[in-house]
Amino acid sequence: MLGFFRSMLKSRIGAAVALVFLGLIALAFASADVTGSGFGGIAGGDRAAKVGASRVGTAELGKALTNAFEQERQRQPGLTMQQFLDAGGMETVLTGLTDRLAIAEWGKRHGMVSSNRLVDSEIVKVPAFQGVDGKFSQTTYEQLLAQRGLTDKEVRQDLGQGLIARQLLLPAAFGAQMADEAVQRYAALLTEKRVGSIAMIPSLAFAPASPPDANTLSAFYNANKGRYMQPERRTIRYLVVDEASLKTVPAPTEAEIANRYKQNSAVYAASEQRTVTQVIVPTEAAAKALAAEVRSNGALDAAARAKGLVPSKLENQTRDTLANQTAKAVADAAFAAAQGSVATPAKSAIGWHVVKVDAIKRNAGKTLDQARPEIVTALTLEKRRAALSDLAAQAEQEIDGGTGLADIAKTLNLTVATTPALTADGSVYGKQGEKVAADLAPLVQAAFAMEREGEAQLAELKAGEKFAIFDVGQLTAATPAPLDQIKATVGRDWAVEQGSAKAKAAADKILAALNKGTPMAEALKAAGVALPAPQAVDLPRAALNQMQGQVPAPLALLFAMAKGSNKRLEGPNGQGWYLVSLKDIVIGNVKRGDQVFAQAARSFAADSGDEYAQQLRTAIRKDIGVERNAAGIKAVRDQLTGANAQ
Repeated sequence: MLGFFRSMLKSRIGAAVALVFLGLIALAFASADVTGSGFGGIAGGDRAAKVGASRVGTAELGKALTNAFEQERQRQPGLTMQQFLDAGGMETVLTGLTDRLAIAEWGKRHGMVSSNRLVDSEIVKVPAFQGVDGKFSQTTYEQLLAQRGLTDKEVRQDLGQGLIARQLLLPAAFGAQMADEAVQRYAALLTEKRVGSIAMIPSLAFAPASPPDANTLSAFYNANKGRYMQPERRTIRYLVVDEASLKTVPAPTEAEIANRYKQNSAVYAASEQRTVTQVIVPTEAAAKALAAEVRSNGALDAAARAKGLVPSKLENQTRDTLANQTAKAVADAAFAAAQGSVATPAKSAIGWHVVKVDAIKRNAGKTLDQARPEIVTALTLEKRRAALSDLAAQAEQEIDGGTGLADIAKTLNLTVATTPALTADGSVYGKQGEKVAADLAPLVQAAFAMEREGEAQLAELKAGEKFAIFDVGQLTAATPAPLDQIKATVGRDWAVEQGSAKAKAAADKILAALNKGTPMAEALKAAGVALPAPQAVDLPRAALNQMQGQVPAPLALLFAMAKGSNKRLEGPNGQGWYLVSLKDIVIGNVKRGDQVFAQAARSFAADSGDEYAQQLRTAIRKDIGVERNAAGIKAVRDQLTGANAQ
């Protein structure tokens, strides 16, 4: 949960970057298509927090939370707003907003500003504001602001705050270092090896011998229904519309073919391209002398280099492209010369050109009849795609008018298909490892965002070639699995719970024996039941790094213990208890020139820099003063989670 924010906050200068990202604008344009949140006039007042002389409004907080939630939901399709807030979304976003305001106000007090030009430069960098040519588009900018319910003033103010945050926090984090002695000690820990043993005391080893009766099993199931929740699943009803769905599309007419030929006359006209080598000299006399020398021995490259000149090759040049790169006189001379010959020297704005024609490529061109097949193919494809686009527009108009999927299918003479029940990540419910068809995957997220069944939408599956009209066929809310389908699982869970207390008591008894010096294998025998044999561990810390964050809890504990100590650790879901015994720690021998030392130094520098930035951020927050309005914050939470409607 909230992996995006947490990974960001752990990064180099994470505090500063998080502040920039958590701005209202950055969130809005990093996320999916999110329109206005509908905030304003809610209970608790319109103030979520007071920051110095400024404030964070409930509408601003609501927008930021909605956009942050949508961004996180792209990573976790099944995420709900309640889960997002429970995992710390409110605290993360609100702290980001208030700290940005505090830093901006503190910066202004001390003469820091973000000029209009600097803000402009930030705006043009936002990919969402760029047009099809990759450059900033004022039209796109204004349209997106309208879609997100934002104003130009809000965008500029928000980006300005982010710029001041950067000016303050980045220097605080930059260049931090840790003493070599501390780095060396830390690096030695990174290369240490630990020797010990781990034993598992399973709850099932102490479970009752007899299975539970029906009443006991039912009571346990009713008390623990949350364990057996089946995820929300939905079926998607859909029509796939592509070129095969089109009725007869008129063939290109003779007039259309002739017009296309005329429009592309330059493509079909006879043409000539030349590959040339040229040398540029300052005077006409030098050019004529070099040309004469080349005509006698035929080697322009060698003759030029002998004089300290550098020749350049221009490949596949038309008369116009060569003229654009040199001058019209140079191009005319080059195209008047025969292949393998040297053209008459000609002048451009930068000097005299000596040009040798290396190769000539002539294209005879195409008559209308010769070009007809490719023109017909192109026009036919365009007509079919235009017809498909018209069909999509017709379907969208039907959807906007409230027409249902079945009626649209009749109009288009298509058959409605239905997917199996799917979960939010596109998996087929009840079939391990099976996913929805790849071409339908884009529909899943939109389908799970719909509030009810029967609300048709249109989505493009392949640009210009295929689209789908779809709705939710059946929506099954997340509910506990029926007891009769999972009796074996529930029975096992009951047995685990019954044995858990006895397993804990046994683990405590064994731990006491270990602390008195009893060997692990001997201590386990005192439990009075058959237990798994202890597992010996002889592992370097580097092995944990190779586990990519998936370190088993007992191993993580082993590497956090003191030498000669013993610890007890509860297993997941009440499955039992681990006993971890650390016999020895072998410290690595690290020298200052070693690679691991350099890695440790970089890691310490990053952590130190982030700590400096965090301390500055906290100090500024205290200096400016931040007061939260609990009623306003609760009102935002209630509106986002729907509590107001309950």
